[in-house]
Amino acid sequence: MIQPIGEPLALRRGAVEARIGTVAATLRSLTVNGAHLTQPTPDDREPASSNGIVLAPWPNRVADARWTWRESVQQLDVTEPERGNALHGLLRFTDYVVRDRADDAVTLAATVYPQHGWPFLLETWVRYALLDDGIEVAHGVTNHAADPAPYATGAHPFLRVGDAPIAELALIVPAARYVTVDDRLNPTGLAPVDGTPADLREGPRVAGLELDTAFGGIAFTDVVDGRGTSATLVAPDGSRTILRQDLTWDWVQVYTTHEFHDASGDIDAIAVEPMTAPPDALNSGTGLEWIDPGASWTGGWELRRAEA
Repeated sequence: MIQPIGEPLALRRGAVEARIGTVAATLRSLTVNGAHLTQPTPDDREPASSNGIVLAPWPNRVADARWTWRESVQQLDVTEPERGNALHGLLRFTDYVVRDRADDAVTLAATVYPQHGWPFLLETWVRYALLDDGIEVAHGVTNHAADPAPYATGAHPFLRVGDAPIAELALIVPAARYVTVDDRLNPTGLAPVDGTPADLREGPRVAGLELDTAFGGIAFTDVVDGRGTSATLVAPDGSRTILRQDLTWDWVQVYTTHEFHDASGDIDAIAVEPMTAPPDALNSGTGLEWIDPGASWTGGWELRRAEA
């Protein structure tokens, strides 16, 4: 049977289980000892609000779906019509190909072909590999175009800490700055978080947050082998879901909503998105990797559960 999430893939390592969908290389669920780290997507539903999808070759928005390359305006397709922007890259509805697979890991690949506003040919891949307490996600790209190509990436998981109500969680993001935006959520500047509702360094409760905000200036904690903690969700019992990302992944997007539609209707949800670049990076250039012809780039992040 054809499913909205593409081919359903199941991974298992001890008490850790993950489910992947090949469309958009979606992380559909992740549990440790039966406790959810992400909001699950059923087989028969497309990911609500981009839940768990891979964002490439840019995360978040391109303002007006336009950017300039070599003094020529590039017009991307408008994929966020209510705001007139191009949203979350070019692979949101692409069915990735399984490149290799094991019981506890899978690598999926997809090609970004030249198209409206994008004159480059990229081969991308993402690898999901289970850990003893979560999952590690690696992203890669090779430029097959004749010119250097811009690239940024990210992911869009909605996080949970077991069955704890979202509103009761505390969110810690050790970031010093946040991206200010206009009424179409396009960047207008970068501001310090001090004294604003965007200051998440002390772990405010999610119940008081209304955010669709990118954070930079991250003071990564628990740094090991070039990767550190960028965000932590803490349940009332002290259990935690922890996002760790490469130190070169300088950005985290936090999105809170009361209208995440699952099988039971609208619920509270929070996305905490690791990103290599902020919104509208194709125009600002901030965080972009310029990949030479024939060259490759790799990077990654992980989700882990810590018990109380």
